[in-house]
Amino acid sequence: MRSTFRSLRNPSYRIWAAGALVSNVGTWMQRTAQDWIVLTELTDRNATAMGIVMGLQFGPQLLMLPLTGYAADHLNRRRLLFCTQAAMGLLALGLGLLVVTGLVRLWHVYIFAFLLGCAAAFDAPARQTFVAELVEDRDLPNAVGLNSTSFNAARMLGPALAGLLISAIGSGWVFLINAVSFLAVLGSLLMLRPHRLRPAQRAVHTRGSFVEGFRYVLRRPDLKLILFMLFVVSTFGLNFTIFISTMAVKVFGVGAGQYGLLTSMMAAGSVTGALMTAARAKPGIPVLMVGALMFAAGCTAAALMPSYALFGAMLFLTGIATQTLTTGTSSLVQTSTEPAMRGRVIAILMAIVFGGTPIGSPIAGWIADHFGPRWAMGVGAVSGLIAAAAAAIYLWKVERAATSAGPA
Repeated sequence: MRSTFRSLRNPSYRIWAAGALVSNVGTWMQRTAQDWIVLTELTDRNATAMGIVMGLQFGPQLLMLPLTGYAADHLNRRRLLFCTQAAMGLLALGLGLLVVTGLVRLWHVYIFAFLLGCAAAFDAPARQTFVAELVEDRDLPNAVGLNSTSFNAARMLGPALAGLLISAIGSGWVFLINAVSFLAVLGSLLMLRPHRLRPAQRAVHTRGSFVEGFRYVLRRPDLKLILFMLFVVSTFGLNFTIFISTMAVKVFGVGAGQYGLLTSMMAAGSVTGALMTAARAKPGIPVLMVGALMFAAGCTAAALMPSYALFGAMLFLTGIATQTLTTGTSSLVQTSTEPAMRGRVIAILMAIVFGGTPIGSPIAGWIADHFGPRWAMGVGAVSGLIAAAAAAIYLWKVERAATSAGPA
């Protein structure tokens, strides 16, 4: 257990992790409130509208890829994070005021989702690679795993709190509470002492430096496989905002509190999976293949569950599988990428994770509207099987090549 939390012995990492946890709880509260007002207050249970919101929020990760990876590799990440976190806090404040005053319309949510996505596009690769400035290389996989644990612990608390607050005081106040929560992470960034941070290896500015990130990935068969697996599952499988909300409202007919609890059940599984990943020295492709198979099984089982309680239990198991795959992917990519290329490769990874959403979420919403939420989750299960098959083929080719080469 001590090795699982070893990165917390580092004072700089402790300060960053504490601020990030508070802010992450607020962020998940806002996501839940945003989904709820779109599905129940601004539309008549329209999953397609939710898919559009998700597409607008995560599309900038792909559209702004040439800039976000460059920024993470060339700019001061601590200062960049301060700017992006402040921008996201102001956007939460603006949308919260519209909701509280009753002036909000669906097109307002579309605009704020897009602007939030633009800020998050710069924030995500900087935040992922900033960890390398806080801990030693030997602790980097552990820190990545603990970051994911914090994110999913917030995902466990945030939706449940949001469900209670929506029922008690209304959706708008959830957005305003999230705006305040950003003060925690901004304060932690100010408390960090620059001389205690590990010096980051900055990339040299050259013409075509953005393209070099893709060239680097294309020269690495292992990275190509990992990113392909992530693309398939992220695009067609990680649409749980739509899966859970439509199952809650359309299939089980529950309210905001029960919807938040379902999201928290999956997050509890995600925390478990992230801690399991943090305890490993370094994940490998076989672990990712197992995670993909578990994901497919979890989605299939959840789609077939006849009751609310059993559906929640299957979401817990699916959360473990999801984090085994996604956190393992991030850790493996960071530890196997050259430091000067890390920002651009992580930006590509984040663009794949979130850039597939504009493709997959409207499709998932359309399937949920026309064929039912259970069929939408079935598509997610297929994505896990495809990812696992790709990993199996890769490992078979590596084994065959090693056998053909024979002893030296």
